[in-house]
Amino acid sequence: MTEIYMPRLSDTMEEGVISSWAKNVGDKVASGDVLVEIETDKAVMEYEAYEDGYLVEQYVSAGDTVPIGAVIGFIGETPDAEAPDAEGAPAAPAQGSEQGAEQASEQAGEKPAETAPAAPAPAADGEGPARPRTSPLARRLAKEYGLDIDAIEGSGPKGRIVRADVEAARDRAASGAPAAAPAAAAAPAAAPAAQAGTEDPRGSEELKVSQMRKTIARRMVESKQQAPHFYLRRTIDAEPLKAFRAQINEQLADTGTKISFNDLIVKAAATTLKAHPEVNRSWEDGRLLQHHRVNVGVAVAIDEGLVVPVLHDTDTATLSDISARTRDLAGKARDGKLKPQDMSGGTFSVSNLGMFGIDSFSAVINTPESAILAVGAMKPTPVVHDGEVVARNTIALELSVDHRAVDGAVGAAFLKDLAEVLESPMRIIL
Repeated sequence: MTEIYMPRLSDTMEEGVISSWAKNVGDKVASGDVLVEIETDKAVMEYEAYEDGYLVEQYVSAGDTVPIGAVIGFIGETPDAEAPDAEGAPAAPAQGSEQGAEQASEQAGEKPAETAPAAPAPAADGEGPARPRTSPLARRLAKEYGLDIDAIEGSGPKGRIVRADVEAARDRAASGAPAAAPAAAAAPAAAPAAQAGTEDPRGSEELKVSQMRKTIARRMVESKQQAPHFYLRRTIDAEPLKAFRAQINEQLADTGTKISFNDLIVKAAATTLKAHPEVNRSWEDGRLLQHHRVNVGVAVAIDEGLVVPVLHDTDTATLSDISARTRDLAGKARDGKLKPQDMSGGTFSVSNLGMFGIDSFSAVINTPESAILAVGAMKPTPVVHDGEVVARNTIALELSVDHRAVDGAVGAAFLKDLAEVLESPMRIIL
């Protein structure tokens, strides 16, 4: 019998939501088959089986939120193999387990009884009814709320008690209402924000919050609270960059590759970081880390929020490679197919809102990185050129910097050189 654990699918993931099971109980499973789709703080990701067998138990249902390292199911040698009950279910694996990178969490390792879910226990003659089936999160929440989980009616598959059932029981207990039908019938996905007895004059309703949106909210607050931001601004003459891009794309026309302005800016940032390694640092847990690889993250907006896939070793990559990799990662982001390695290891980020017509903006640092470059739209601007006022295309750049790791003069020197590289774009590829 092989345990299936909630894996850590991103470096910031603390829990995951079961989006859907790709295999049903009793289905044959081959190594490499997709078992379940998991919504993380970054995207919906596929989790594959590590060995052959049959899916004999799903301990959690679609929509359940599960902490890292908790058992979510079992694979057996035969389709009718019996999975262990709550007491027999093993604890989560230790860090570095072959079942998947960093699947165990401290919570799962220290409290296996709370994270291991309950399976139905057969009732012996005269011993009363069987114990209800529960999801692991439902057991933990029931204990936190001081509820008797045996008294809660389940709305999940085969009567399993899930999070919504426990939260509905908590709400009934708080209001003094008697036990009611399953939570699925009582709690719609989008509940009115107004409380009983009061009317919200805004006509609001509470929307379902994705794991990605929760993490974006948490990390933005953490970034602003923990990283003392300062901002440096510079406007560049973009005419040379525009001409350089046209020349490159003309030469690459036969290959089907098309270089964007963002590709050029990403490469220029990587080139400048190589010359200014003191910006390619991060402050983590009271330690100053110097990164010897230049890995530039490129912010991509998707319907669920913002993800930052990473171009590893950007300084040594060609423009064609950067273009292809950026488009591939952006496509994966929109399709929810990014893998953990696609979003980890960044040392610097670029966020470009120029395509939305935004003149300039201040970006929030993607901690633990120390800096992020905000890129505005290219627009014609009156400037003095060769002693005359003329209209030339310009781009506004703004560098947000973590003052714990990078001083103001260091950041200013970096932005100055980056601007000069972009205004003499042949330096991007030299």
